[in-house]
Amino acid sequence: MGVRPRFQLLSRPRCHLCHEMEDLLREVLPEMGLEVTVHDVDSSLDWKNRFGEVIPVLLRDGKPVAKLYLDRRQLVRLARRSRRSR
Repeated sequence: MGVRPRFQLLSRPRCHLCHEMEDLLREVLPEMGLEVTVHDVDSSLDWKNRFGEVIPVLLRDGKPVAKLYLDRRQLVRLARRSRRSR
């Protein structure tokens, strides 16, 4: 088996969209053998400059794959594609 993709969620503490996306990620990704780490977008000057107020942002291997909203169907498709590409 190859290297698993690395998912990171960039968020802010009082962001309701961020919390919704995090809940979805923590529900779906483990079922598919994948994990997500959550980071405050303001913890990195690069992230803060790149994404500003456009959060949440889901990164896969450091590249943005979703912004602001992600539904279950999109996430499952994205996760399956990620696993096949490895």
